[in-house]
Amino acid sequence: MTDFFNLAVKYLPELFIAAIKYTIPLTAISFFFGLIFASLTALIRVSKLPQNEWAAAFLQIVKWLANAYVWFFRSTPLIVQLFIVFYGLPNAHIAFFQSAWVSAITVFSLNTGAYASETIRASISSVPEVQKQAAESLGMTRAQVYLNVVLPQAARISIPPLSNSLIGLLKDTSLASVITIVEIFYLSQQIAAANYKVLSMYILVALVYAFFTSILSIGQHYLEKYTSRFAQ
Repeated sequence: MTDFFNLAVKYLPELFIAAIKYTIPLTAISFFFGLIFASLTALIRVSKLPQNEWAAAFLQIVKWLANAYVWFFRSTPLIVQLFIVFYGLPNAHIAFFQSAWVSAITVFSLNTGAYASETIRASISSVPEVQKQAAESLGMTRAQVYLNVVLPQAARISIPPLSNSLIGLLKDTSLASVITIVEIFYLSQQIAAANYKVLSMYILVALVYAFFTSILSIGQHYLEKYTSRFAQ
């Protein structure tokens, strides 16, 4: 126990610095872009086909692409996606993805967007159709109905599952170690290789992840409590 305590005193500050420097920014940036991808994908998938034949055909193709995107990223392991982008695409002479950070943010964003789009789509669909019809009867355009009636309610409904997605993403960033990003898990592996305290180091890194996920869980609780006021 004394040995573990000494390791904690020595290495926990280093692990926390790595988390703040690498893990947290990677999570925040990826989740931001993931929400953008998710929102656009969800809106495309729930949109109704227009009357114009050419516009309807174009939207149908876009819907198919959106469905294919969601299907692919939900049907394949995250680690495989990282390997395809970081190791596979540069091998195919796509040099843009030679940067580990670019590859990680791209994959984490697209993966999060695929899962979160289902959350947002379900939240939008959960708003009663009668409310949309009532808003349209008041003279609102379809865009106004979504901005003023549908999306505010969908946002409140989607907070719990999206918060869970954020927490899951924070933990999934540990996979960035496989493409050489020195986040906290990668750092713990390096330290364990040097001091041979494998179990102790993995317990320490688990505690660091638990600390940050607990903060996010507390934030989720208060955010849900705040937004639930408008549901009364």
